Amino acid sequence: MTLDLRPLGSFGAELRGVDLSLPLPDTLFGEIERAFYDAHLLVVRGQRLDAPAFHRWASRFGRPEPHVIDQFHHPEFADILKLSNVVKDGVPQGLADAGTYFHTDYSYLAEPARATTLYSIEVPAVGGDTLFADQTAAWEDLPAAAKSRLEGLTVLHHYGNRDDLDEASRTVASVLNEAQQARMQWVRHPLVVTHWYTGRKALYAVSGSSFGIEGMGEAEGRELLDELKAHSTQPRYQHRLSYGVGDVVIWDNAALLHAATLTDPQYARTLWRITVKPA
Repeated sequence: MTLDLRPLGSFGAELRGVDLSLPLPDTLFGEIERAFYDAHLLVVRGQRLDAPAFHRWASRFGRPEPHVIDQFHHPEFADILKLSNVVKDGVPQGLADAGTYFHTDYSYLAEPARATTLYSIEVPAVGGDTLFADQTAAWEDLPAAAKSRLEGLTVLHHYGNRDDLDEASRTVASVLNEAQQARMQWVRHPLVVTHWYTGRKALYAVSGSSFGIEGMGEAEGRELLDELKAHSTQPRYQHRLSYGVGDVVIWDNAALLHAATLTDPQYARTLWRITVKPA
């Protein structure tokens, strides 16, 4: 079976000719899954999905994990997080600013996420793009001496954005209530991971939830993480993705960093999101 795939750039692909509102036969899904992990970012334009269909699509890639911010869960499917800057009668309809800095979804949990998928429902007249950064290429471009230094290091993660802890800022990690904060613990992840499917190595979550490096002083560990963030988010590693209504996007959390771009509140934006862990 040959899929209609169009490259987006040095990574990523657009898949055409597939209707995700229908159950995908195993053979077809197998081809889609292989194409996704080869590209690390897959876009399927112009879909028309209800919540069960979107949940079915996401569940083919792994085990959906509800987001800690439970006040914006979908009423029928808690695994779906509503992302929206829309406010009705003074009530926010979703999480308005979700990760407007480079990060890796669920890197603050002990079991890392495998993939995240979005379904675009309402597109702003201006803005709303997502930036992705290829962490495999960023790793492979490092000098041999740097790779030798980095392999084997363990990074300490916690919910948050190490570059902005001001709860009033629009680039802070989405603010948790006390009960949600109590569920968050410090976790440890390798600085360099080997992808379970491709076998290629990549830097892991060097921006966002990574706050220190085991065995290093606080200043030294942060300095190294900041150096790696600056290296791995250079424009040459990035792709900017724009959305249309009905677009479905899925990305590989083991291989990419991503960042939402700030959207002017006057322009409505609404998406559904599901993040999955290994099945």
